[in-house]
Amino acid sequence: QIQLVESGGGSVQAGGSLRLSCVASGFTYDDVCMTWFRQFPGKEREGVASIRGDGNISYAPSVKDRFTVSKDGAKHSLLLQMNNLRPEDTAMYYCAAESRIPCTVAPGWRLSSHLYNYWGQGTQVTVSS
Repeated sequence: QIQLVESGGGSVQAGGSLRLSCVASGFTYDDVCMTWFRQFPGKEREGVASIRGDGNISYAPSVKDRFTVSKDGAKHSLLLQMNNLRPEDTAMYYCAAESRIPCTVAPGWRLSSHLYNYWGQGTQVTVSS
């Protein structure tokens, strides 16, 4: 059974940092696309950062140079290091996994949540000014 469990959200002041973790189980870790999405109230989930099985990485322009996505193979987890956080980063963050899909959050693929079948429960990130 495929499971994704996020942790690491919380509240931080603008300019601060948080590190999200998504522990994955039930699938071959290196064969799938894993992506961090975020959802603002009343909006569709949008892609933030994705990492392909071969290590290819994609970021949304709004987080590039501030967020870093990576995998921790030993812990079978997907990580998102978020630095220089802004109030507009406040959202619910989700990790998602899927195979055989375009693994990117580049413009044009930002709203691709419908391609993913496997989701974590989400973790809230709140950034105050």
